Amino acid sequence: MKKNVSVVQRLRGIVFLALGVCLTAGCAASGREPVRYAGTAMGTVVSWQIYAAEENGAAEAVSEEICAAVGDLEAALSWRDDSSELAAVNRTAGDPGGAVLSPALKKILERCLDVSEASEGAFDVTIGQVVRLWDIDGWAAGEKSGEYQIPKERQIRELLEDAGYEKLSLSGNRLCLPQGMALDLGAVGKGAALDEILALLEENGQVSGAVVSLGGSVLTYGEKPDGSAWSVGIADPLDPDRMIGALSLDGQWCVSTSGDYERYVEVDGIRYHHLLDPATGYPADSGVRSVTVLAREGVLSDALSTACFVLGEERGLALVGQYDAEALFVDGEGKIVMTDGMARYFH
Repeated sequence: MKKNVSVVQRLRGIVFLALGVCLTAGCAASGREPVRYAGTAMGTVVSWQIYAAEENGAAEAVSEEICAAVGDLEAALSWRDDSSELAAVNRTAGDPGGAVLSPALKKILERCLDVSEASEGAFDVTIGQVVRLWDIDGWAAGEKSGEYQIPKERQIRELLEDAGYEKLSLSGNRLCLPQGMALDLGAVGKGAALDEILALLEENGQVSGAVVSLGGSVLTYGEKPDGSAWSVGIADPLDPDRMIGALSLDGQWCVSTSGDYERYVEVDGIRYHHLLDPATGYPADSGVRSVTVLAREGVLSDALSTACFVLGEERGLALVGQYDAEALFVDGEGKIVMTDGMARYFH
């Protein structure tokens, strides 16, 4: 019998519309227009609005730097690009000499391994081979055609034998991967880009405020001209075309959402989403539909949102409690649970 298959890719759970409304109000109050950009990168929509303290082209200049930085990072972290640094690292699997990491990739991996240990493996970048086997991202992006085939349990088990963050050896800037292992940094790529952008904004000195959205990972920086808060809307995972509420933020924050409605395939009415549980190799089934994390670092907010989605509400709350981070969970019935700190920003 032929399977009933559909594939879906949505923008991630934070919607930029609310940001545009609030920023427009800020421009009217100040009489100063921001530099705006909208395009695509890292397989998603990217956009930002930047305010500079002086009318000397500073906002335009940093906008160009952001474009270049995002492009460079995408080229470095994409496992699909054979010329990327990550692809080169993966090719050294089984080589006792390992690979020498750039400072940027080393920093990202160190944070990833920290969250892997704290989450007891709920977040694990070493399951790249399992991610490729499912390839839900590729199907949802329209890169594949035909009838989607659910991976066999035997295939998943065999690939999981080569995975496990504890099997990595990172000494100084040298990383050794065991034979058969492949890293996948897709879960933190956009967060890493936010961290790069934040560094550019801080170095510039003339940028007074900015808001950056990469698919659904959002960075707020500085102040709006009218002094009001940045507003970041959070999508309802049960109906992603509407919002459950918004975060009112000031200063510098990174916001990331992981949800089962973002990228998935449906086979015979069963949804198989892209957020895999490293313990089983199957899409995570913790009872939550989305998790939004608020943190000071992009890689951290991305990694924690994925880990919390895998862990579920109770264990996820305990995990973010180990970091200077806040979280909001939405379960299958639409119930919202959040940390006390998140409640101060959510409305």
